[in-house]
Amino acid sequence: MAGGRAADGEHTWAEARRLAFDCATPLGPERIPLGEANGRILAADLSALQEMPHYASSAMDGWTVNGAGPWALTEPGKPLGPGEASPVVTGGVIPPGSQSVLRVESGRLADGAGGQAILIVGDAASPGEPRPGQHIRKSGEEAAAGEVLIPAGTALNPAHIALAAVAGFDQLTVRGKPLVKMLITGAEVVTARIPVPGQVRDAFGPQFRTIIQMLGGVPGPLVRIGDSYEEWLTALGASEAPMGQWPDVVVTTGGTGRSGADHFRKAVAALGGRLLIDGIAMRPGHPAALGKLPNGRFVVGLPGNPLAALMALFTIGGPLLAALGNQPLAGISRLPCGTVIDAHTASTRLMPFRWVNGLATPAHYTGPGMMRGLATADGVMVVPSAGVQLREPVPAFALPWRPDLRPALPGRLIGED
Repeated sequence: MAGGRAADGEHTWAEARRLAFDCATPLGPERIPLGEANGRILAADLSALQEMPHYASSAMDGWTVNGAGPWALTEPGKPLGPGEASPVVTGGVIPPGSQSVLRVESGRLADGAGGQAILIVGDAASPGEPRPGQHIRKSGEEAAAGEVLIPAGTALNPAHIALAAVAGFDQLTVRGKPLVKMLITGAEVVTARIPVPGQVRDAFGPQFRTIIQMLGGVPGPLVRIGDSYEEWLTALGASEAPMGQWPDVVVTTGGTGRSGADHFRKAVAALGGRLLIDGIAMRPGHPAALGKLPNGRFVVGLPGNPLAALMALFTIGGPLLAALGNQPLAGISRLPCGTVIDAHTASTRLMPFRWVNGLATPAHYTGPGMMRGLATADGVMVVPSAGVQLREPVPAFALPWRPDLRPALPGRLIGED
């Protein structure tokens, strides 16, 4: 595993990743509305509350009938005696005494004795129609009461949710997912138009909800503040959240350096928290930090540069959200390197790469503040401080939006660990 040699007080990349996963206890199950359940993991077996369908119904528009025709017509819904029929629509209740349904295309009304309308089998009917039980949906034919419809551990899709609705459920019990608050800092950060010198566009806000969902979290509030310590302290200690929930995780951007203008560590300490990770021996993203407050809330401190921030988020934020959300730590693959990468003192390097002729080759434009290289990348190599030789296996991880690390061109993965 590419860990690098850590400087004093810093964790290696591998240590930080594992610690972020191991420090969290999985959240308990929660009940959520059906409309929010797509993609969630069912926490307990979903069993039928009653027979499905819970009443016998007609599969056709037509008439419910008892015995052989012709049939005297009765009022809809009344129990039928021999030689009687009553109108029914698709999904309508089958009244007691009904033996089958004659579909509307197969029957016709005629005048009976005394001018009373009777139902007879029409010329369009099939031979032997209606047969016993024909076009009747029996109660319980889909499921018996108490039968398991969806087993625990299932990743719910729209068909599962429709089944749950048909079965009469309004909410489902699913595995817990962490609620994540985003704290974007910096007076120089702007959210619209072309920034002027001294300003930068917000690279986090537009993709925050998406990236948190991809990493297994539930996106919560997004808060923007300036650079003062008072703003940091207030925002980290604030309790506001949708529906009265406290966020399980707060992700901050910027302020993780060690100058007098960086307030992450000071604010965490002032709130009674402690640092679990205080810097990582990796480039980019080495100032990243992970803290925990007395109320149990985790605080993930990301650097301010966009690429450095995402590398830090993948390193400690992703494992933390996976652990809280009852998910495993993502695996690390080993890929053939497409070039010689020289040694780098004391640091693991995270390099976005592209597949070139079946080899993982570092992408261009991957400075800490650049996003162009990552936007075209197929994954991220984890290059050890000792460097890598041409075609040597190098650890790598998948991007949340590109989970398949296999090359589009002929090539193979060397192995996984």
